[in-house]
Amino acid sequence: MDDISEGGMSYPGRVAVFAGTTEGRRLVEHLSACGVGTIAFVATSYGASLISGLPHVSVREGRLDAGQMTHALAGCSCAVDATHPFARQAHASVREAAERAGVGYVRLARPAAPKHKGARYVADVAAAADVVASGEGAVLLATGSKELAAFAGRDGLVERLYPRVLPDEEVIAQVRALGVPRSHIIAMQGPFSREFNIAMLRQIGAAWLVTKESGAVGGQDDKIEAALEAGAVPVVIERPLEPEDARDFEQVCLQLTGAVPQPIQ
Repeated sequence: MDDISEGGMSYPGRVAVFAGTTEGRRLVEHLSACGVGTIAFVATSYGASLISGLPHVSVREGRLDAGQMTHALAGCSCAVDATHPFARQAHASVREAAERAGVGYVRLARPAAPKHKGARYVADVAAAADVVASGEGAVLLATGSKELAAFAGRDGLVERLYPRVLPDEEVIAQVRALGVPRSHIIAMQGPFSREFNIAMLRQIGAAWLVTKESGAVGGQDDKIEAALEAGAVPVVIERPLEPEDARDFEQVCLQLTGAVPQPIQ
């Protein structure tokens, strides 16, 4: 496939995908299957391992700032921001890099899930840390490693935390550096089923589950339902608003290839 169309314009060349999410990985797989030359950017070696070896795809591992992204976009036709809904700095950096490089920009947004009446929603990570720090009992922290410092820094809270993070050596080292007991680190790749979450919550005797409002793709409802079943309080950090020009997975696939794969399960 030679051209990529956007708003009636044609962009010959490779597509840059800033991935690190389920939908980002599936987009890279779809582009590969359609024969579209693609550069996939991921932050960790684990993320790279999930998409390595795909035809027509080169993988770049490591975190980049806006300047490095701009340089990396040379020769690309457009940049797809498929980073996590909560990765605000990444969103800004990818958009800035695309503008500087003079290439198209597409934000691939994850669909939001309806609010769950049984969950306690908070505005940000600091508010979630306030909630669990004010109580007692073990905390299954399903927010990822980037937000862990906000919880580990609270007096007496780090010993109550059971962070569930990606099985990546660098990530695990960061968790250990924050003082989390080795036996409390749960290094696994999700999403997880409701039944699996229930078993995990009961295994650690969790009184709290903290997660992000990450939508169905992130297993949000399964986590909340599991917490309620296991007798834990689900605390959900509300997701930031997406920009008005954001598009969903199917729209991006159609825009770039004219075809849509099977829906995300």
